[in-house]
Amino acid sequence: MEVMDMRGQPCPIPVVKAKKALGEAQTEGVTLLVDNKAAVQNLEKMALGSGFGFSYTEEGAAWRVNIAKGAAGKVSPGEQRPPQPQPPSQPADAGGAGRGAVAFISSDSMGRGAEDLGRLLMKGFIFSLSQLETPPAAVIFINSGALLAAKGASTVADLQVLEERGCRVCVCGACANYYKITESLAVGGIVDMMFITECLTKASGLITI
Repeated sequence: MEVMDMRGQPCPIPVVKAKKALGEAQTEGVTLLVDNKAAVQNLEKMALGSGFGFSYTEEGAAWRVNIAKGAAGKVSPGEQRPPQPQPPSQPADAGGAGRGAVAFISSDSMGRGAEDLGRLLMKGFIFSLSQLETPPAAVIFINSGALLAAKGASTVADLQVLEERGCRVCVCGACANYYKITESLAVGGIVDMMFITECLTKASGLITI
């Protein structure tokens, strides 16, 4: 099985490289070395979404991820799956997430000026989204916007309402890893940059904050 050292490689390079390798007919599977849990989660979504087997082991500051063809859902003895903050109902690819309006939020505050005012404005904006007659197809959080989906954030309850109404809440995996909230998301799911790119290009309308 081919071993690919993806340590230090930014999202979505590990997923893209794994997909390319698995697309070759002679390849039965791949092993990837990655250095963050978000990469493990994104690789699992890709693998299981494609019907491949998936497993991983933690090795110090790195993770060894195994993806095998023809072994859907299999986890080898002694190995683990990473915790999944993303609800099972959300598929691994963008699917219909971008076929509608998409809100793209890159900060935990709104506008320029006083930070405390900006956070109040952002909370009001998220609440307003949840009250729309037709909610957006997806809300994507990058950079410090990812903090709005973490435990303790004042926006969590309104984001949960959005999810219940069919809006997909998506958090950039690299951003969640940077802010160390991968394990503490209270709503939504981790996605990679390929998902975000596909979602934005399929959107019928885009709201950028």
